[in-house]
Amino acid sequence: MVNVNKLKGKIIELGTNVESVASSIGIDRATFYRKLATAGETFTIGEADAIARELRLTRDEVNDIFFAQYVA
Repeated sequence: MVNVNKLKGKIIELGTNVESVASSIGIDRATFYRKLATAGETFTIGEADAIARELRLTRDEVNDIFFAQYVA
């Protein structure tokens, strides 16, 4: 389960938006939003890796966002 709140927070912190991140990793904006709406359950490892690279996430941030057992 993806910690969607932390992911969105990091996107905002870097002064970008979901549309820009989606475009830069090669998926449609609507698809990215759908993936966020399902707690990120359908993000592939490749997409998670591309997001991490695009947002310049540290190893700890990647673990906190993509591998946490966070329950909203």
